[in-house]
Amino acid sequence: MTILCVRFQLPPTREADLPRLLGMLEEFTPVVQALPPDGALADLRGAERYFGRDAVELASVIRVRSLALYGVDCVIGAGPGPMLARVALGDAVPGVTSAVPEGRDAIAEFLAVKPVAALPGVGTATARTLGDYGLDTLGLVAAAPLSTLQRLVGAKAGRELHEKANGVDRGRVVPNAVSRSLATERPFERDEVDPDRHRRALLSAAEEIGARLRALDKVCRTLTLTVRYADRSATTRSRTLTEPTAHSPALTRTAYGMYEALGLQRARVRAIVLRAEGLDPADQASYQLTFDPVDEKTRRIEEVADRARARFGPRAVMPGGLGGLAA
Repeated sequence: MTILCVRFQLPPTREADLPRLLGMLEEFTPVVQALPPDGALADLRGAERYFGRDAVELASVIRVRSLALYGVDCVIGAGPGPMLARVALGDAVPGVTSAVPEGRDAIAEFLAVKPVAALPGVGTATARTLGDYGLDTLGLVAAAPLSTLQRLVGAKAGRELHEKANGVDRGRVVPNAVSRSLATERPFERDEVDPDRHRRALLSAAEEIGARLRALDKVCRTLTLTVRYADRSATTRSRTLTEPTAHSPALTRTAYGMYEALGLQRARVRAIVLRAEGLDPADQASYQLTFDPVDEKTRRIEEVADRARARFGPRAVMPGGLGGLAA
């Protein structure tokens, strides 16, 4: 085992602590890849030799240090590659590192009973398509002809799916830094299955993110949506905007697009988190000129609404679709 996938149990109010936790991981290895909002991959090949311990033993040290220094627990999966470590994370619990067994046959057996959605990058829509043809576990996907998978999900996606289901992990840990970001969460009082209420939560979150960005004279380059479910699992999707923006309608359209792409059907959603990433000063951003009078009018209204909110509070002006929400 050389790769760890770590998910810190950070509440939304402490997600800004992720860079410090990544710094703690970098005390073990410089090869750390952030997985916002609360995770990271760490390549421990050099660390295993340096510390004279294997990855699972180092995982225990990392957890103790995270608790002692930051009061943050974590769950950890370990595997020979990033994809396998992320699959292992799904079985992890605090205090017990979930490790993929060694050996090709053992890896195949480990994956065979996993649902298709356990693979990173396989969303609800793809899992549903495969399930309609009886391919609901990785073992069945691994045994399916490559041509069948390519016909169902496309040539490139089918090839990647076939390889991953057979335990072929070609990924690598790419060191990166966490961009400065803004995030907001919309929890539901009870597990919510109504798509209209999901969309209202997205609208509310996008409006807040846009207003906060404009108040800081910032724009964002990327928007990330995290949907948390009743079974404590979560789906995260990111999308790069066509141009850096703090314009609430543009953020809302992007959030809606990511939500629709998930293909949720009667999913019991516990909370929705929206995050703006890659923040830049607004006066340094470039914009595509437009002669659309509707867009120009919308931006002028947005400026007036921002001034009203600054004077009378954040709920002084809201989209009509949010008018019935409780304070």
